[in-house]
Amino acid sequence: MPDQNENDQTKIDQTKKTESAAPLAKSLAKPLAKPLTGKVVIVTGASRGIGRAIALRLARDGAKVVLAARDAAKLAEIVKQIESDGGAAVSIPIDLRSPEAPASVVDMAIRAYGAINSVVNNAGATRRGDFFELSEADWSDGFALKFFCMVRLSRAAWPHLKKSKGSVLNIIGIGGRTPEAAFTIGGSVNGACLSFTKALSDIGIRDGVQVNAINPGWIRTDRLGKLLAEEAAKHGGDLEKAAEESCRRVNIKRVGEPEDIADFVAFVLSPQSAYLHGAFIDIDGGLTKTI
Repeated sequence: MPDQNENDQTKIDQTKKTESAAPLAKSLAKPLAKPLTGKVVIVTGASRGIGRAIALRLARDGAKVVLAARDAAKLAEIVKQIESDGGAAVSIPIDLRSPEAPASVVDMAIRAYGAINSVVNNAGATRRGDFFELSEADWSDGFALKFFCMVRLSRAAWPHLKKSKGSVLNIIGIGGRTPEAAFTIGGSVNGACLSFTKALSDIGIRDGVQVNAINPGWIRTDRLGKLLAEEAAKHGGDLEKAAEESCRRVNIKRVGEPEDIADFVAFVLSPQSAYLHGAFIDIDGGLTKTI
């Protein structure tokens, strides 16, 4: 039988385990009301769709948001909305296809807020269509806005992210994992972005910068709206019926909303995801059927 000393030591060990687990349990049970308070986050492609939803959600979580996109008017509307809700944001209308543009975005963030804690690379849309009808310009444009902007902005922001022990989150897309004939440019660009994310995450371990990627599926954006409109033409112009039929065909419950992506972005950038690194997360309602 164990002696009294052994019993006492067992009780001490159990108490230590309980006490060490308590802070984690407490943090999981009571998430911070505004977990990004004071953090500075750059969001590209922020004028509409997923980027807009991300900017609004991060601002609600306390982040100071730096918005970059081409549409000055739409950016101004989002900044006004954030400020009216008590948040902080600045915008820079810019064509991110330009090699110099990402560095300008970083400079704006530093001038406005003095630091950078996270970069959300969300800019970029590529042309769909018959492979043999896509031009050299289509291919160049697809890589310039999405892939090279991601590379350049991550590189320009890296010294600041290294200093703040910050993060990079790349919004890519399921087409990089499941290519299709009508999406040759997008699938190729997304595949390159996925590879870049993995390589950068390896550097991030060395430099203390968290790097992850999210792959959205069918999200209700202007782009998907055009595709649904084509499908709706087969159903008497009924967009909702077209969406339901499309979802039934690929076996998903519904079309996603930009807020579905924004909510998960907020989690990935929060302290609660600190152990997440080098991950590709599909948020696609089950559209991706492969392992």
